[in-house]
Amino acid sequence: MSGPFALSEINPSEAVEVLNPDGQGGFVLICEHASNRIPAALNRLGLSDEALSSHIAWDPGARAVAATLSRDLDAPLVAAGMSRLIYDCNRPPHADSAMPARSEATDIPGNAGLDHSARLARTLAVYGPFRDGVADTLDRALAMGRLPLVLTIHSFTPVYLGRRREVDIGILHDSDSRLADAMLQVAAEDDEAATLRICRNEPYGPADGVTHTLALHAVPRGLPNVMIEIRNELLADSKGRDRIAALLGRLARGASAILSRQPALDKAG
Repeated sequence: MSGPFALSEINPSEAVEVLNPDGQGGFVLICEHASNRIPAALNRLGLSDEALSSHIAWDPGARAVAATLSRDLDAPLVAAGMSRLIYDCNRPPHADSAMPARSEATDIPGNAGLDHSARLARTLAVYGPFRDGVADTLDRALAMGRLPLVLTIHSFTPVYLGRRREVDIGILHDSDSRLADAMLQVAAEDDEAATLRICRNEPYGPADGVTHTLALHAVPRGLPNVMIEIRNELLADSKGRDRIAALLGRLARGASAILSRQPALDKAG
């Protein structure tokens, strides 16, 4: 496809933000779907305001929760600055879902028929800076002698393709389950967590391709890691977002304490 939708004109410095880069609380936070921003050059990808405010364009509430956790845990936060519809930073460049022509039941006109040059331009402008921001943040912590626990923060729609999801918070992991195991252990003993449906690898799992960031950045560095999926109904207002952030902070700190009592945090076997 040629024309205004084919090539992005995104300033790489706008593709990623790093909050609290000097945080020393023992965690690194990542939010791949933090923004629904579409640069003017892409003409909204041909979508309505309603579509661009919905979950297909970003993870509503996820950045706010991640930013609160960044403050409360004194942790760096690496957040994407562009909509997942331009490039989904939790997908590798070869994946069709990195620049989807259709998301759930919505066609994305600006992503239809993207040729190789258009896909490469978006990869370099959006994914490249985000990927490098994550890598640099983790490597900086390692160079300072810290072994941070890695948490990626997401939200999900309660109903997907007409099917209602029966989970409130998902604790997802790839090949390394240490942090997920510890967080689920803490959740089992938390009174507020007991009021929520907190499940392992729901509503997605590794087979769905959603653990790309964990597998690319955390697993090779031997860092315990987890992907958090939050039902976006729980994040509809500031009270709900603060409640979930406080809960996740407790689970993260408790899990960190459990892992600190285990043998040295080397690469998962």
